[in-house]
Amino acid sequence: MSNRLSREKINFLSKKILEGLSRNDRVEFLDDANEIRLNIVRSIEEEMRLYDLLDKRAIEKIQSQKKSVEEGSREWEILYRKYYNEELSKLGKLSE
Repeated sequence: MSNRLSREKINFLSKKILEGLSRNDRVEFLDDANEIRLNIVRSIEEEMRLYDLLDKRAIEKIQSQKKSVEEGSREWEILYRKYYNEELSKLGKLSE
């Protein structure tokens, strides 16, 4: 269920975020704009790794059950959401 963003999409997002910050009069850059953009890229990639880990843990929990659950089935989807949200709440993050 992992939703990967391509490098191009991450770069596009980082530029849009930087543009939005640049238009805000209350934001002052203390570093080079490209360095800030690279930090935004790293932050996005770090978040994606975190959510990939949650995805992996949720799938592992489903696969470890005694009863086999077919991937893509309604039951699998329900269990996936449940386990994913459990892992998310362990991190103190709000789930959708």
